[in-house]
Amino acid sequence: MAATLPGRANGRNGQRGRYRPLAEINVTPLVDVMLVLLIIFMVTAPLMTSGVTVDLPKADAAPLNQDSTPITLSIDAAGDIYLQDTQIPLDGLVAKLKAIAQNNPDRRIFVRGDRRLPYGRIMEVMATITQGGFTKVALLAEQAPPPSETDQNGSGGKKG
Repeated sequence: MAATLPGRANGRNGQRGRYRPLAEINVTPLVDVMLVLLIIFMVTAPLMTSGVTVDLPKADAAPLNQDSTPITLSIDAAGDIYLQDTQIPLDGLVAKLKAIAQNNPDRRIFVRGDRRLPYGRIMEVMATITQGGFTKVALLAEQAPPPSETDQNGSGGKKG
């Protein structure tokens, strides 16, 4: 007759029955960390945008997917030029851009112009940038809202 004595290992590999390895992964700490990071990024993301208030025009073009961080230049409704949050005169713009771009003419420059601003002022700024040797200059616009159902039914987008 075969019997097991108390204190002796039973089961396979000489392990006791109640001390088996835990084969589950506890994801609760991972989820907690991810939620904290999400909250941190949601709070800090609006603070990372430029502080100059500009009313951008709407456009239907899809955004470009690029790899390097562009230099953002803003022109407010009064025609004043801002590099990030600091106002800069037009004649000192190219020297400041070259210093920031470290003489890299392939650095992308985004120009944000207020919609009430005359087109000539925006073109004057862009021409100054391209004459300074920069080749990748682009205008920014806000994404236009999708058309409503009344626009698709042939009313021409007019309301009332």
